[in-house]
Amino acid sequence: MGGDDSSHAATRVIAVRHGETAWNAGTRLQGQLDIPLNAVGRAQAERAGRALAHEGITAIWSSDLARARETAEAIAAAVVAGTSAQRLAVEVDGGLRERRFGTFEGHTYAEIDARWPGEALRWRQRDPAFAPDGGESLLDFSARCVSAAARLAERHPGETVLLVAHGGVMDCLYRAALGLDLQAVRTWQLGNASINRLLYAGGRFALVGWSDTLHLDDDAALDDASVGAVTPAAAPAGAAS
Repeated sequence: MGGDDSSHAATRVIAVRHGETAWNAGTRLQGQLDIPLNAVGRAQAERAGRALAHEGITAIWSSDLARARETAEAIAAAVVAGTSAQRLAVEVDGGLRERRFGTFEGHTYAEIDARWPGEALRWRQRDPAFAPDGGESLLDFSARCVSAAARLAERHPGETVLLVAHGGVMDCLYRAALGLDLQAVRTWQLGNASINRLLYAGGRFALVGWSDTLHLDDDAALDDASVGAVTPAAAPAGAAS
């Protein structure tokens, strides 16, 4: 039978975490506080843009927080240089925001441990139902950001779409693509300005490649999320923002 099957074509999704901020470097939890990129983060965003200039990106979506928008704008500028086409507009979607951490926001991980030891333990153990006062539970956050990413991917069947967001969002997308439980110990990287690749088709994400940082190879490691076990002063597994 004839007809247009484009609506069933897979969407190629390139998911990029924002560049570094001063709070990333200082292990201070950002959550939904609107912290801009620092100088390192701006350089990382430009390098990510150069790495993605020839990827055939047709749409750019970003979290509405400044650190993600700045990263997305830097990539958009490079995509123009790489394709000689009209510059793509960066569109924002609040569904791609980092998890809301309520009273935890603005504090270092060590301060959270000291001030709210019981709540900090539930957070570190990735209790799916736990939400800091004024914050989101892991269950609610994952449902929100994964559904937002799926909704945006569905708008661009057969295309390549760039999603610029946060460490927590990247973590949820990785878990969704591999069918991993929200409480599974993290053994994958969530580095600033890392490039992550997925396919979206049939209502599901599939993993293609993860944590490509070749474009940042001459930078020091800037991932503020630990791998595996953590110590009290280290970043919890759900803390990259």
